[in-house]
Amino acid sequence: MQELGLVVVIVILGLVLTIWSRRITPDGPNPFFNFDNLINRVVTPMSVYAIMAVGMTFVIISGGIDISVGSIFTLAALFAARALERFDVDAPAWKVLATAFCVAPGIGLLCGLLNGLLVTQLRLHPFIVTLGTMSIFAGLCNVTNPIIKTLPSGDNDLPAALSTNLMQRYYFATSSSVGVRLMPMVFTLACVIVGWFFLRMMIAGRETYAVGGNEEAARFSGLKVNWIKLRVYMLSGLAAGIAGVVSLGRFGTISTNTGAGYELTVVAAAVVGGASLLGGRGTALGALLGALVIRMIENGIDTLKLNQEYSMIIVGSAIIVAAAIDRFSEHLSLSRHARRS
Repeated sequence: MQELGLVVVIVILGLVLTIWSRRITPDGPNPFFNFDNLINRVVTPMSVYAIMAVGMTFVIISGGIDISVGSIFTLAALFAARALERFDVDAPAWKVLATAFCVAPGIGLLCGLLNGLLVTQLRLHPFIVTLGTMSIFAGLCNVTNPIIKTLPSGDNDLPAALSTNLMQRYYFATSSSVGVRLMPMVFTLACVIVGWFFLRMMIAGRETYAVGGNEEAARFSGLKVNWIKLRVYMLSGLAAGIAGVVSLGRFGTISTNTGAGYELTVVAAAVVGGASLLGGRGTALGALLGALVIRMIENGIDTLKLNQEYSMIIVGSAIIVAAAIDRFSEHLSLSRHARRS
């Protein structure tokens, strides 16, 4: 029902933006409701947010938070770009893709491991830990690239196997229509499906819900709470690394400040998608739909030529409203249980 409600919100939001944007070009094509805008400026850019939102949802379900994902995303993509710029532009696809999808997700996994160890072994609050590591990882991005802040550097280009032939390639293109950059969406859907399978079909997913719902009860039930928490932070870092590869291939470049502020959007996508900040609730599909809502709002602001600062206000407000609704729902649930008892 929660996902269905999000679908209704997306439809209503789409109708509002379609009608409102018609005022800009009353005699021309609708600037919002057209194939090029919806696919290449809404769905495709949403892919990076959605992939990270799936990983963020795992962490939030367990009762934690990870605000370092933007820095992990950037650090992973920078290391991948540094490795890939050593290859020729026409390097074999197997070598390029193997390097890209080992380096970036590997860096993300290591960063997530560090977050998880700090949370579980030092018993520090996840917000404090990831606030600190967000700064550390962002600093590493600049320290490892002290002069050249954008990679590939100089006249180097990424191998075509990752950029031109994969992430930037247009599919279903004809002389009369705009093509679709299909691969970012494919990777997003793959991550959502894997996330759904993990949460709904695997014991590890059920353990994550149990820890987020009641950590003490989970511990007394014999669950390895520290390992479960460590695992979700590693998965969050892994998701950020995968998103880094997708973004790197799509744009063909990465800067040391590319992921700055992404953590706000990713948390908003997860929370709007139904992940409870109290823990114990959330879905991978909800993360995807939440990311779509956030991206539609950002695109609508751009399409309607409004001040871009409004996007930050709206995203921040969305987090507060979603958290307030979640808290109110929890209060109603407790009240019902109290009346029944």
